[in-house]
Amino acid sequence: MEILEKYFGINPDRSIHLNGKERFLAGDVLYTIVPVTHMEQKVLIERYEMSEHLATLRDRKVSRFTAAKDHKFLVTHEDHDYVLLRNEFRPQSRRIQKTGRKLARFHERGKRLQAEIEALNRIGQWKSLWSMRVDQMEQAWSAFIQEPPREEFERLFFESFPYFMGLAENAIQYVTDTELDEKPYHWDQATICHERFSSGLWEGAQEIRDPFEWVYDHPSRDIAEWTRSQYFKSRRALRPELQTFLYEYESIAPISPFGWRLVYARLLFPLHYFVTVEEYYQSNSQSRQKWLEENMKRYLRDTSDYERFLRSFYQLADVKLHLPAVEWL
Repeated sequence: MEILEKYFGINPDRSIHLNGKERFLAGDVLYTIVPVTHMEQKVLIERYEMSEHLATLRDRKVSRFTAAKDHKFLVTHEDHDYVLLRNEFRPQSRRIQKTGRKLARFHERGKRLQAEIEALNRIGQWKSLWSMRVDQMEQAWSAFIQEPPREEFERLFFESFPYFMGLAENAIQYVTDTELDEKPYHWDQATICHERFSSGLWEGAQEIRDPFEWVYDHPSRDIAEWTRSQYFKSRRALRPELQTFLYEYESIAPISPFGWRLVYARLLFPLHYFVTVEEYYQSNSQSRQKWLEENMKRYLRDTSDYERFLRSFYQLADVKLHLPAVEWL
């Protein structure tokens, strides 16, 4: 609140919690203070460029950077750096969410970005980023060979990692094969994507498209991560929801054989497992660690279900092309 008044001259009417963050309402504008102390300037500029690009293409749900009284976007308060984002405050009516169509339109706008994106560029980097992640986790796992795990989570991690490392290596090989076998189409060009798109990200009382959730990547990234989140949310009802989502998406933007194979590769990479392990070791909260431990148990219990999902993914998605699955599944 003090930052808003002191640096931006804004006196909000009230604060509200939306999408897991505290935000401030002033008239019909919603403000969000974002701490950026350890963020590189280049990353901030790229986020600004992407936000402005979408806003100029009349995406009214995108968060825009707000200049302070000194006309700068970055403010320093008590040795910490902040930027301020603003959105129109327009609580949504309970309309049927056509997430597939909205995501395709978002991607189509993002493909028209002219700014050079380097720091947030993930195009062609999946293999190297995944390999780095596997290597880091393998180092942590190797330590338990010398000194056996004591905690329950560590025991689960020690016993399960070789299996998930195998899945990850299959995903890396699948990307390699895709790049050799398939030629990208013109609609495979890079676009603004999300670090991790989910089925619930654009739901709720106020839809907010936050540039601090974005990277620059192939559109298959968002399609795969929506599918992954939907699988873990309601896998018993996945087929109709997945087919509806994909039908909506392809009514705006077709998915090429190259794109489909990248979707499959990303689902093959067990990101949910890696995120759980990484977050467990980064967390200082016992309750959070306990929650992650329960998540881990669920993932391990359901590995055969996830294998079944991967084995039948192209069929579930109603893909009419003959695309290779992983043989051992």
